[in-house]
Amino acid sequence: MILGKVIGSVWATKKDPGLEGMKFLIIGYLDEDENFTGDYDVAVDSVGAGYGEQVLIAKGSSARQTKLTHNRPVDSVVMAIVDRYDIHDKE
Repeated sequence: MILGKVIGSVWATKKDPGLEGMKFLIIGYLDEDENFTGDYDVAVDSVGAGYGEQVLIAKGSSARQTKLTHNRPVDSVVMAIVDRYDIHDKE
């Protein structure tokens, strides 16, 4: 899984039928100090995340394991909204 932050949205009116009804978010990857790494991804939102929230994303075949994305053409999925994390006594 990858720690990231929702930095935007993507709208696609014409898409594969397997993607109908899905919300797409742009996720900027974060390092352990919550700084952007410069990498980003477009991920299907399976948990109702919003702009500015920290999230966990799964990629590859793991992205197709949620109820929403099962057997769909998805490579990245937001699968959790982060409330808090601890690293080396940091919160």
